[in-house]
Amino acid sequence: MSKKRSPRSIPVVVVAGFLGSGKTTLLNHLLRNNGGTRIGVIVNDFGSVNIDSMMVAGQVDSMVALSNGCMCCAVDVSDMDEMLNRLAHRTSEIDVIVVEASGLAEPRNMIRLVLGSENPFVTYGGLVMLVDGVEYQVSRRRHPELDQHIAIADLVVLNKTDRIDEDAHDTLLSDVCRINPRAAVVSTVQGRVDPGLLFDRPPRREPRPGEQLSFDALLADDADAGACGACGGDHDEHFHSMYQSVTFTSEWPMHPRRLVRFLEKQPAGVYRIKGYVYFGVPGHQQKYLLQVVGDHIAFHPQRWEKGEGRRTELVVIGTDLDAESVDAVLDACTEPEAEGLEPDTMMGVHRYTVEI
Repeated sequence: MSKKRSPRSIPVVVVAGFLGSGKTTLLNHLLRNNGGTRIGVIVNDFGSVNIDSMMVAGQVDSMVALSNGCMCCAVDVSDMDEMLNRLAHRTSEIDVIVVEASGLAEPRNMIRLVLGSENPFVTYGGLVMLVDGVEYQVSRRRHPELDQHIAIADLVVLNKTDRIDEDAHDTLLSDVCRINPRAAVVSTVQGRVDPGLLFDRPPRREPRPGEQLSFDALLADDADAGACGACGGDHDEHFHSMYQSVTFTSEWPMHPRRLVRFLEKQPAGVYRIKGYVYFGVPGHQQKYLLQVVGDHIAFHPQRWEKGEGRRTELVVIGTDLDAESVDAVLDACTEPEAEGLEPDTMMGVHRYTVEI
């Protein structure tokens, strides 16, 4: 059984990759295209890092408020938990925390820091591993551990793919999928990954007549209206072609063992699964909030709202998903006769249940 967590858990996304792979470029892209999401940034680096043309000294315990409501801080690895406590607390307005690991940092250690945090307001949001498409083979020879880093990633971003030809890209993609056949893989330019793949964004509100647009809204409109200089296409189309989402709903209860089996052996390319699950097993008929990132599964027991219908609603997010196949497998996890199941069929769910 996991340690107790707050009902509102802030996902912590770790962004890793060797020097020059494009981590800071991706981070700047997320900050400029946050869509109203308040991002807490933890920069773990030796020296200075340029965040949106603002120098942030790489010293312990420095924190800077950005103009778009986000926060940026630079820390030493040993003090990251302290900074998590400052960003994530009961009255925090941060929606997601992104940790930019040093090019020399070991991703596995960064993941352990997040998973081992005693802060009840944070949850693991996945490891995003950036790979320099141009320097990939050179990096593998120089850093043999690159394969290990790719193997534990939840999302692999193949960056700078505009600078390699189609054959080199196919070879790169084949290598990465062989090393990590489970992870979602995105090919991109200048770190342009749709933030919606990494974390939830609030729905965009249309301005009221006569309302003055905020600076962030102006930037968003500018990006939406213009073509992507890197790819020559429309931003929105370019972003959303990077991933797919499959929505599954069922009025029938889900069979606990079948669903857990699906979660433990997800189809290749799945990055996140979120939603609510109804099992209907005697003694376990409450609503379960499900949050999955890669191999990390968490069920949060919750109460049904008054008048709320008992049903399962899940969204599966990833790259190159076969929507019909995912929907069919989840449909096979339903169990119309759930009231006749024994309570011990919930054991697999209990293994991933997070206390609140």
